[in-house]
Amino acid sequence: MVTVKKKRKQAGLTTKIFFALLAGIITGVIMYYFVPPSYVRDTVFVDGIFHFIGNGFIRGMQMLVVPLVFASLVTGTMSIGDTKKLGKIGVRTVAFYMLTTALAIAIALGLASLLRPGMGMNLVQNAEQAADAAANAAASADVSIVQTLLEIIPKNPVASLAEGNMLQIIFIAIIVGILMAKMGERATSMANLFTELNDLMMDMTMLVMKVAPFGVFCLVAKTFSGIGFEVLFSMLLYVGGVIGSLIIQCLFVYMGILQLVGGINPFIFLKKFLPVMGFAFSTASSNATVPLSINTLKEMGVSKQVSSFTVPLGATINMDGTAIMQGVAVVFVANAYNIPLTAVDYLTVIATATLASVGTAGIPSVGLVTLSMVFNSVGLPVEGIAMIMGIDRILDMARTAINVTGDAAITAIMAKKNDMFDKERFLQRKAKATDAS
Repeated sequence: MVTVKKKRKQAGLTTKIFFALLAGIITGVIMYYFVPPSYVRDTVFVDGIFHFIGNGFIRGMQMLVVPLVFASLVTGTMSIGDTKKLGKIGVRTVAFYMLTTALAIAIALGLASLLRPGMGMNLVQNAEQAADAAANAAASADVSIVQTLLEIIPKNPVASLAEGNMLQIIFIAIIVGILMAKMGERATSMANLFTELNDLMMDMTMLVMKVAPFGVFCLVAKTFSGIGFEVLFSMLLYVGGVIGSLIIQCLFVYMGILQLVGGINPFIFLKKFLPVMGFAFSTASSNATVPLSINTLKEMGVSKQVSSFTVPLGATINMDGTAIMQGVAVVFVANAYNIPLTAVDYLTVIATATLASVGTAGIPSVGLVTLSMVFNSVGLPVEGIAMIMGIDRILDMARTAINVTGDAAITAIMAKKNDMFDKERFLQRKAKATDAS
């Protein structure tokens, strides 16, 4: 009798990433609490192996971002073909992104006002700095708005690509895609070139993704080996405000819109998109998660024609998690320095943080840079940012997961509203995208 050996089922990529994430947390905590500082721990492992492999993986993903986003946006814009339909999808997508960002900041300000983080710290602000910040608040906000809008138009498209200026790259790519769609057969050669470039970048992304579990393990282990849990406990109310707002944004705003506007089951959506959220949490980079989001949405029934346009766009202009952090940080620093905020100040924060999130690149911890713009808008001391830098990496990971979820939810809605959503495929038990990749 011949016995047939069953082929052992191998763990998929997403399973490996989740195990790597868990192992990284455990390793980092053990090193922080139980391994004394030494040359081997700090130099060889934390700042050596973990730093090199973790950041090497991030650099590998960042290497792909510009050509991938440019090629996918051109092909996505071009493949929609109908410029009227493209305009309708584009306008609606941006409108949804802006709406969810404004709601995110409002939720953050409301929850932070209830939790009152920073109260009782009684920090003292330099009087001269306070006067200067208050005097220049309105002017700096106006300049930032005008400058941000103006910076969308590139002076040199080649320089924009070389520097990785995402807003300008999106602007160029959309125009190129629209014009190529209008040209039709005259642009066949160029269309083939961009399609092949897009396919090449997707394959290249999957090649880099093969080392993702190792990169994720090292990134998370390095993070937790440096901060442990003590710093998080000392700022529990601030952390609770950010995390609580992120959860409300995800479960009530995104999933509510998904159900009410798109008629899409939010439970199935979350279950299938959870691996992508885990990857976004690990890398803390919306841009690095773009290819995985597009592939996963494709397996969930969302047309790639829509996702290749809306996902890269969302990775640049839809930073709800960053806006939430900025909203809670405003209340935290205001309480810490005993600076009262008025209703007008709250409205100013909503407007400024929405704008700041639009101009925020999808890379780790960049929200701290634009936070100074938000602080200036209501006269808060910029040095207050230093208090939250120590724990920002953990919160950055969480808000990135929410950012990519928002991009995906709006993308699914746009696909459903434009008859580019395969409901049967969405209802299938298993999304094959990430495991197959």
